[in-house]
Amino acid sequence: MIRYEELLRRSAERDPDRIALVAQGKRTSYAELHAESERFAAGLVDHAHLRNGERCVLFIDNRLEAAIGIFGTLRAGGVFSVINPTTKADKLAYVLNNCEASVLVTQAALLPVARAAAARAASVRRIIVADVENDAAGDDIAWTEFMATAPAALDAPALGIDIDLAMLVYTSGSTGQPKGVMMTHRNMVFAATSITTYLEARNDDVILSVLPLAFDYGLYQLLMCVMMGSTLVLEKSFAFPQKILPMLASEKVTGFPLVPTMAALIVQLRNFKPEWAASVRFLTNTAAALPPAHIQKLQDLFARSRVYSMYGMTESKRCTWLPPAQLGKRPDSVGIAIPGTEVWVADDEGKPVAANVVGELVVRGGHVMQGYWRNEEATAKALKTGRYPWEKVLHTGDLFRMDEEGFLYFVGRKDDIIKSRGEKVSPKEVENVLYALAGIKEAAVVGVPDEVLGRALKALIVKSDDVEIEAREIIAHCLSRLEDFMVPRLIEFRDALPKTNTGKIRRSVLQAEAEGRTLPGDEE
Repeated sequence: MIRYEELLRRSAERDPDRIALVAQGKRTSYAELHAESERFAAGLVDHAHLRNGERCVLFIDNRLEAAIGIFGTLRAGGVFSVINPTTKADKLAYVLNNCEASVLVTQAALLPVARAAAARAASVRRIIVADVENDAAGDDIAWTEFMATAPAALDAPALGIDIDLAMLVYTSGSTGQPKGVMMTHRNMVFAATSITTYLEARNDDVILSVLPLAFDYGLYQLLMCVMMGSTLVLEKSFAFPQKILPMLASEKVTGFPLVPTMAALIVQLRNFKPEWAASVRFLTNTAAALPPAHIQKLQDLFARSRVYSMYGMTESKRCTWLPPAQLGKRPDSVGIAIPGTEVWVADDEGKPVAANVVGELVVRGGHVMQGYWRNEEATAKALKTGRYPWEKVLHTGDLFRMDEEGFLYFVGRKDDIIKSRGEKVSPKEVENVLYALAGIKEAAVVGVPDEVLGRALKALIVKSDDVEIEAREIIAHCLSRLEDFMVPRLIEFRDALPKTNTGKIRRSVLQAEAEGRTLPGDEE
């Protein structure tokens, strides 16, 4: 096994002129991406004095500097973490302090938030800012100056080995604070190898991704392209499908990763042009299951493409995939274990259950995380002893059933985490923000089934006596403090919320109600 930045060097040596990345209208070859990553690594060591294992946080949009920052950090022996650019200062400060980040990379538009967060994180020694002139960076350093004054390359072999920590991916936790999922170089290489195997990926593939690099589904589009030596066309979002979809044709795209929200927009288009789909060999979907009607429509629109339905979670990247030939027979299945791994549905003791019995999905393989950064309690809950005394297997917290032929079906989550727009949302984190708004006496957040979002966030609100507050005020308050995907779309005012004998809000009852079901013991 090798360290991940070595894969970039190999692709650059094998085919230096092939385009590695198309971003912001600029085409960057593998030779250029490798050279820039080497220079960034040298700058981290020379200017920022980054030492092996130290953390570099990338608070930045989908852009070339993000890719350079990722591979440059790895080349310098560091650990990278990409943070969603809609993250607010309080949460960014928490992340910076939690991982004790030494370097923060950001861009001009995000600089006020980055500076506000860094001011509360004593570990941050250097802020590097893209999109600013040298004299506008103030006490920070502009990207152009950082790169111009850095040595051309590190005068050293690989700094570390493959079992070193490579990245932290922050994901919502049930306590309301994000958890840093720890992945080594070996974890990343294993996951990327397994996924590219079943996708039958090739070095002449062109992948169009609008998924945030802060989202591991989006991040792995970059990682897998670098492994294969293929091309990634990187866009910021799918907010304007009429701008993005023509790129499938103009860039001769062969692979198009989707989430259900994107699929819903595509199948509703009235003017989808057949030439857009002509070069696409495969579509992938994860985050939530696609409705069967959407699967059929996608297959009609992308007639030459294979459609892959998959299931994964940050703690193991990908868990299952459904062979495209099975879509017609079992469209609601998320498939079988990815190559080189094992999965099973377990009872409370971790033992496999019989076919069609609901239990917790357990995952075994080289893609399973090392744990949650500095969170032993959460790690112990998720990672438990497996088949052998020395190994840990992942208890996902997700409920599944497996049919007689070994195909898996998602049933629901064991904890309170809600998946919306493909992202995991902690209701408690949203509720904490709601309670900070004067006039809110009680609040509970639930996930309402939604064909486009998977789950739409709904806030159930009890107002304080004699206080007038409108739904739009609540949404605006949340927009100013939370990432976009965490903002409730629906607000419902109530006189009271159900509680336990000890006064705790019965979230499980409210969630069941939102899904149109009744919990045992709550029947009328």
